[in-house]
Amino acid sequence: MSLSRRRLIRAACLLLLWPPSTEAFAQQRVRLGIEVLLSDSLHLVRGKRVGLITNHTGVTPDGRSTIDLLHRAPGVRLTALFAPEHGIRGQAQAGERIATSVDSATGVTVHSLYGDTRVPTAEMLRDVDVVLYDIQDIGARTYTYPWTMALSAEAVSALGRAFIVLDRPNPIRGDRVEGGVLNPEFRSFVGQYPVAMRYGMTPGELLRYLIGTGQVRAQASVVPMAGWRRDMWWEQTGLPWRNPSPNIRSLDAAILFPGVVYFEGTNLSEGRGTPLPFQLVGAAWLTDAGAIARELNARRLPGVVFDSTLVTVEAGQKWGGRRIPMLAVAVADRDALRADQVALEMLRTIYVRHRGEFQWRTGSIDRLSGGTRVREAVELDGGIARLLADLDRENREFEASIRPYLLYSRP
Repeated sequence: MSLSRRRLIRAACLLLLWPPSTEAFAQQRVRLGIEVLLSDSLHLVRGKRVGLITNHTGVTPDGRSTIDLLHRAPGVRLTALFAPEHGIRGQAQAGERIATSVDSATGVTVHSLYGDTRVPTAEMLRDVDVVLYDIQDIGARTYTYPWTMALSAEAVSALGRAFIVLDRPNPIRGDRVEGGVLNPEFRSFVGQYPVAMRYGMTPGELLRYLIGTGQVRAQASVVPMAGWRRDMWWEQTGLPWRNPSPNIRSLDAAILFPGVVYFEGTNLSEGRGTPLPFQLVGAAWLTDAGAIARELNARRLPGVVFDSTLVTVEAGQKWGGRRIPMLAVAVADRDALRADQVALEMLRTIYVRHRGEFQWRTGSIDRLSGGTRVREAVELDGGIARLLADLDRENREFEASIRPYLLYSRP
């Protein structure tokens, strides 16, 4: 193998720490929706009993929790908290059920929206006038946070309460649409509505689009950010990075996620249980990882470089407890990279070389990709090129359809 585990981790860290040119950075940091609410729009919640859907990402840049800020805000009564997947502190693993609890700092009940119910119930909203949503996601359809937002907005509105999104940036830019649109027949909690895989909107814009197109029946408003532009990568916002979920540990992982997440629907590891989730892909039988990396590099896919390594996977994950060969995916040019293309080329190459070992988890891959066509294209000669052409057409159509609902300008 051409890279040791230590060299791989060091290389990835250098990529994360290396900044673009000074001119690329925001001259002044973005002000989040929660900051705008507290400084300019507190009248929206003053005198109200407030419920808050949030987690560990619901903080201001200096680390103050939205929970604490609302609890202390004059004239505001914080009466209920709601926890999405990964819990109010963001430490539960993917798919782990969340229990109802009590927030120790405020004494407010934390209702689970990732257990017996996925939306606030009438009982949960008994002492609530308005529900706020303040969670940082990553702009990818297969993340559950935006669907917690959309489904909750509909349920809250049906019960006669107001719903307000405290907006946050799309960390992988708001001017890129990729991956094609979900087939509604395959809707699930990793894709509730027919939107693109990389949907190019903030949470507030996404909800405006879903309501405006009649897909979500709700009355909702958005407290927008100040100073955010659609072409901003996360570093350009001036905001500190906090892992939005346990396995998205860097911006590069977030950029690759809308494609590499497809490996969750196979018998290969997608990097969970390694130092670099969604940047490593492997299996015990992938003994030709070095040759695969060379083959993929020879195709000169835009914005990405492949290598190979050996990594021990933590117990409890695919191939857990074993040291396995893995492909390492390094982001070389964020502006040029297409995560869907990267993942499809990887899948096809591995499939061709390992028809006997490679296996789909059919229900999973179809849910994640929003249909059967990724699986079918990977298995068909010439299928990837045709699928990418179809995805490009869908992406352009989707980009046009969301334009009336966008809140922030291009530069």
